[in-house]
Amino acid sequence: MTVRAARPEDTEAVVAIRNHAVEHSTALWTQVPHSPAEGQAWFADHLDRGSALVAEVDGEIAGYAAYAPWRALEGYRHTVEDSVYVREEHHGLGIGGSLLTALIETARATGQHSMIAGIESGNTASVRLHERRGFEHVGTVREAGTKFGRWFDLTLMQLRLR
Repeated sequence: MTVRAARPEDTEAVVAIRNHAVEHSTALWTQVPHSPAEGQAWFADHLDRGSALVAEVDGEIAGYAAYAPWRALEGYRHTVEDSVYVREEHHGLGIGGSLLTALIETARATGQHSMIAGIESGNTASVRLHERRGFEHVGTVREAGTKFGRWFDLTLMQLRLR
């Protein structure tokens, strides 16, 4: 497995991973997958920022990680939110951990101060993934979002990068 900076030619594979999560999981609280044009625009923002990484296994994209501004207001400009997604057939192989570790290093290198993770509270694997990399639980927002006809709590975790 290799973790590297994402490139434009990774767009289709990354958007497919994201759309699978939209359609089949509670990790993203939307049920509307990106169209090809929407996916390209979304990923282009990450490429422009240099905030996206991919994991390759046997020449195929097995997962991706990215960070984006946590909030739009200027006062939050040094705080980012992470996203880490791994294709189902590659779960449990350490790919998510490798991606998150590299993403943290990338964010530090670009001068970010804090990284936030917003995790569906029942996603214990993601909570543990973040805890293992030093994230601390900083709060829970009860019934913050809905998907598949159910309400979900949002666990907020934070890692100070410097």
